[in-house]
Amino acid sequence: MSFSVIIPARYASSRLSAKLLKDIHGKPLIQLTYENATKSGASQVVVATDDQRIAQVCKNFGAKVCMTGEHHTSGTSRIAEVLNELNIADDEIIVNVQGDEPMLDPAVINQVADNLHKSQMQMATLCEPVADKAQYLDPNCVKVVFDKFGKALYFSRAPIPYFREAQDFDLSLCHKHIGIYAYRSAFIKQYLKMDSSRLEQVERLEQLTVLNEGFDVHVENACGDTGFGVDTQDDLDKVLAALAPNNKG
Repeated sequence: MSFSVIIPARYASSRLSAKLLKDIHGKPLIQLTYENATKSGASQVVVATDDQRIAQVCKNFGAKVCMTGEHHTSGTSRIAEVLNELNIADDEIIVNVQGDEPMLDPAVINQVADNLHKSQMQMATLCEPVADKAQYLDPNCVKVVFDKFGKALYFSRAPIPYFREAQDFDLSLCHKHIGIYAYRSAFIKQYLKMDSSRLEQVERLEQLTVLNEGFDVHVENACGDTGFGVDTQDDLDKVLAALAPNNKG
């Protein structure tokens, strides 16, 4: 099984300016994400950006960079431009690794690619157990519910599943979605032709359009560490603490 990793890397961020260039103990955040991806089984790792500042930093540490337009509204849309520019075959598996995931275990990247290959669903993603009730109730934590075959039933910022009786609350049924995706090149192009569903618009979750169109999304608990995605300064502080030299080993 061959697959490519493409890392959409946008400079602008509403909650943490230029977050992909933030220093993590001597390396920019995007470099840690890239280096982890290169340790996976991917045949190639490409950074897709529309910003020359990110492009230059990535080139400085040896990354393969593909410049894209400024019109993209999602990482998937940005990836589609890379597929055309690099002439990637329609049956190639593409893993979308978000640039702000500096602690993602390479085994997790291999897992989501392998799951897509084995499941024959149109898309694959991962999850992990919700840590506590506070996270379950947090709208910034996207939850997912899936069936016994690993097929996603729904993704939501709302607390799902909902426990009608308080005494029935069971944290083992609650899963946090991890924003890593695998799909085939041809499906990405097909996705871009889909009209954004009303569900996607209200929840701000692009995968809901995939479900709304009747396609299947495979979900499984991640086999390794995912660490902290970086959206805020608080997230960055957690990554800095977790990756501090005295915490290694």
